[in-house]
Amino acid sequence: MGRVDGKMAFITGAAQGLGRATALMLAREGAKVTVTDINVAGAEEVAAEINALYDGRGFFAALDVTSEEQWQTTLEQAHERMGGLNVLVNNAGIGGGKSVEDTDFATWKKVQAVDVDSVFLGCKYAIPLMRAHAPGSIINISSIAGLIAGHNMAAYNAAKAAVWLLSKSVALHCAKRRYDIRSNSVHPTFIDTPILDGMVSNALTRDELKEKLGRQVPLGRVGEADDIAYAVLYLASDESKYVTGSEIKVDGGISAM
Repeated sequence: MGRVDGKMAFITGAAQGLGRATALMLAREGAKVTVTDINVAGAEEVAAEINALYDGRGFFAALDVTSEEQWQTTLEQAHERMGGLNVLVNNAGIGGGKSVEDTDFATWKKVQAVDVDSVFLGCKYAIPLMRAHAPGSIINISSIAGLIAGHNMAAYNAAKAAVWLLSKSVALHCAKRRYDIRSNSVHPTFIDTPILDGMVSNALTRDELKEKLGRQVPLGRVGEADDIAYAVLYLASDESKYVTGSEIKVDGGISAM
């Protein structure tokens, strides 16, 4: 049997990268999955890929995660189409790679809106729907950068740290209300996804970039998207039924240094 048979999952930022890998893995393990993204064509493509492999398990929807109205509408639609909702994966996010002095206020606000406000809105509006289909699980994708600071990531450090503690607050809220909904965060380091494409320069090819980043990781390599998807799978499944308010570091050992 699949590890998440009967689960109904809603994933943001799922047109590519970690979101796509997570959507495919949850579907493979038995869940129905609503793939959402601001890139609607990409979300539709991932849902079609799921249905080609596991007929009837893939759905898609457009979602700008900074829009409160779209969160409400899209969650309701997903709930109706899948016949319920009990797994929320807040994966959508953007980076911001400058120091506090070099980050303009508009960039700061955009990073907070996409990386933090989206998690708040997702949790706020998903929880009432998830209660009727408990047990439920909220999985928020933070970053190792939410636990370890860098001199040139002021906005991103702040945003991902907020996701980390917000996940704990949500966990305690749901536990106090006896909702049987758990909330946890996942903290990746460098992962081989399309996000690395934006880091390639004239001085470095993509393979050279991966080697350079890998040298900063105790295990000596960057991670794969499925490394994160497996962590999400565990948290989405009932195998983790006693795990809430926790963080899973998938960082090749960086946080141990």
